[in-house]
Amino acid sequence: MAKPVRKAVFPVAGMGTRFLPATKANPKEMLPVVDKPLIQYAAEEAVKAGCEQLIFVTSSTKRAIEDHFDKNYELEAKLEQSGKDRLLGVLRDVLPEGISCVYVRQAEALGLGHAVLCARDVVGDEPFAVILADDLIDGVEDHCLTQMVQTYNEYGSSVIGVETVEQGETDKYGIVATSKIAERVSRIDQIVEKPKPSEAPSTLAVVGRYILTPRIFELLATVERGAGGEIQLTDAIAKLREIERVLAYEFNGKRYDCGDKLGYLMATVEYGLKHEGLGAEFRDYLQTFCVPERFNAK
Repeated sequence: MAKPVRKAVFPVAGMGTRFLPATKANPKEMLPVVDKPLIQYAAEEAVKAGCEQLIFVTSSTKRAIEDHFDKNYELEAKLEQSGKDRLLGVLRDVLPEGISCVYVRQAEALGLGHAVLCARDVVGDEPFAVILADDLIDGVEDHCLTQMVQTYNEYGSSVIGVETVEQGETDKYGIVATSKIAERVSRIDQIVEKPKPSEAPSTLAVVGRYILTPRIFELLATVERGAGGEIQLTDAIAKLREIERVLAYEFNGKRYDCGDKLGYLMATVEYGLKHEGLGAEFRDYLQTFCVPERFNAK
């Protein structure tokens, strides 16, 4: 029987240059979608999938993430004194009881593979999840990671989240060639980092969700540096595939690329429409705003 997935790694040391100047002093993972930062959506997804320890691989500029998941006794006391019980509950739910956070510093920006390797001593000898907060995924029924954990529990193999992309976009992703095992589940036969559209083995792209066996660490420690002189997680997964089965899972849900400005705006609008407190009012506003006269005006 496979060991349970209890730990989730969040590589959050990136610079977020595509969102400058907003990310000059504020981590991109702290950008809010409606009323929660991206990193909180990612953490909630991990917790709902059964993870008990959240491991953040950070840099010197990411202190705000630590502060977000820490207790703020002064603010809690003020809310309690003011009788703002709902807000107090929201604040305390940022990190549920029984969930621990660990922060590991990535001293050099040597790629996603290196960031994952930095978590090795904390993860130890057990399977773990990796979540990229830039990829905000709205699951249809269960969260994406919950779906993947269920697949891991059934097959006992590493599971990589994938989705179909346009042929012309393959050079933005790791691309896999697969052999189907079951609905939404395939064995990875090949994985290539950002191939040209004319050279891509498929249009099935790796997105920011992984469940990996601990054997990935020894491969990350020895793999040669790839594109940009960085340690590529894709390269280590390619080697892992040679010694044990690695699965691709086509998750049921919608992904928003919040590392891209347009994707971030799309997520903000669509999550705003679903928001319990302001969704109806926001919808009314959009219906008055989205009229031809506004878009035809010079």
